[in-house]
Amino acid sequence: MVGTIGAAAALLGAMFFKGVPFSMLANPAAILLIIFGTVGAVLNAFPMSEAKMIPKLFGKIFGSGKAAAGDKLETIKLFVEYAQIVRKDGILAIEKKLEELENPFIKRGVTLLVSGVKSSEIETVLIDDISAMEKRHAGGATVFAQAGMYSPTLGVLGAALGLIAAMANMDDSELLAHAIAAAFVATIYGIFFGYVMWHPFSNKLKRKSREEILNNEIVVAGVLALANGDPPYLVQDKLLSYLSQREKENFTSQMGV
Repeated sequence: MVGTIGAAAALLGAMFFKGVPFSMLANPAAILLIIFGTVGAVLNAFPMSEAKMIPKLFGKIFGSGKAAAGDKLETIKLFVEYAQIVRKDGILAIEKKLEELENPFIKRGVTLLVSGVKSSEIETVLIDDISAMEKRHAGGATVFAQAGMYSPTLGVLGAALGLIAAMANMDDSELLAHAIAAAFVATIYGIFFGYVMWHPFSNKLKRKSREEILNNEIVVAGVLALANGDPPYLVQDKLLSYLSQREKENFTSQMGV
């Protein structure tokens, strides 16, 4: 949200310093072409099942994303705690903790573990889940990436339509100048939405997807470490390898190490 507002402010500021009246942006034809034209192009490019996901994708873009991706440090703490329980009371002791889990992926992995499923089969199931999730996320990011391609092109189309309209006012120099200026408003909208919103939104979804995938990979490593009967210190060392140096320092400071 900060980036979108900042980019809009930059555009308006540039218009102010260049002496372009803000009223030029109030062009219904340009807005209609860019917004509804882009929507139409996206609906042509993707099945309705994927298009229906767009409102949900906006929620992911503007949300914190932690509810879905989880917190890596909290995930590691959880598995270190589970390792301590397993070492003391056995693997079935963590079954009582299942109801406390909010992250469905962690719950799935731990459920397979306490159900006695072999570690190799657990790994296969969880990795397949991650792969399927990655494909779903890639589809959502592609929707916005494609919208980012269509929007600027439609802006050029709008400019062409505006110039055609301007040609009809060749006899009136004032109307001609106004029509030519208005012709490029669609181009401004097209470039702004394409390169300030849709393409960055696509990148944001990809980034959030990578975060969620990384957290889920930590979960897989944690479940497998419990299945192998690794001691808590080894579980912690294995999972910390997925973090950056700064994240490792944050973890050790939180744990008081």
